Amino acid sequence: MAVRAIPRSGPATRDATGLGWPVDGVAILAALTLGLPVVVLVGRALLDGALVTSLGVRAVIDALVLSLVSTTISLVATVLLGTPLALLLARRRFRGSTLVETLVDLPIVLPPSVAGLALLLLLGRRGLLGEPLSVLGIEIPFTLVAVIIAQTFVSAPFYIRSARTGIAAVDHDLEDAARVDGASERQLLRRITLPLASASLAAGLVLTWARALGEFGATIMFAGNVQGRTQTLPLVVYGEFQGGDLNASIAAAAILVLAAFGVLVSVRLLNAGRALDVRAAG
Repeated sequence: MAVRAIPRSGPATRDATGLGWPVDGVAILAALTLGLPVVVLVGRALLDGALVTSLGVRAVIDALVLSLVSTTISLVATVLLGTPLALLLARRRFRGSTLVETLVDLPIVLPPSVAGLALLLLLGRRGLLGEPLSVLGIEIPFTLVAVIIAQTFVSAPFYIRSARTGIAAVDHDLEDAARVDGASERQLLRRITLPLASASLAAGLVLTWARALGEFGATIMFAGNVQGRTQTLPLVVYGEFQGGDLNASIAAAAILVLAAFGVLVSVRLLNAGRALDVRAAG
């Protein structure tokens, strides 16, 4: 005799998660706590017209252009320097590799002000390398170069970590098969390894660019806050707020929020696409 399951109803009924409404209520409260301030900021910028008005504010435009230029150069430098390092860490274990990985990850957890101070002690006018460079007439602090170095220092680890994970996940059997077919190591890297790790590389690049765009502490300590030269968007938010122009500060902050939101959506789409590829391959 077949027994038919009777759905439960009444007070004992649970939602699909099986955790109950108290947990759902706390979850909703947490989501509102994290999301509401950002929504209010962007809403204020749009409804008050501050975002449109900011297009006529010279400081905001200069900072936007400077941020785009510096983060683009920083991103290129990160790829050129970070990809070989990620490849090395993913494929070789050597004495001191754990220490190297720790040093690579360290800027992620360092307070930005500490990162800026470290750069100043290294490349400042009286720094370890800065003083010899000054003798040669090369001044790095409080220049666009300093902005790029600060952004690269704090953001590159995000790309290296993601690239290392993606490269390490590539199936070695595919690479061995390509070697048997006569592929050189360069061909292997260009046609097998990097394409298969492309989703992780792209996600790392997006996060790196977002981190560089939002950099504040290291930049203000190592590069200063000079409009048109070293003042990026995060510095405008602080500078305009201190100067009393709340609308310009809100507009610059809204631009950063929208950029960060777009970046996070892009990362999730990349991860979703990678998951679909893995399922299709399976």
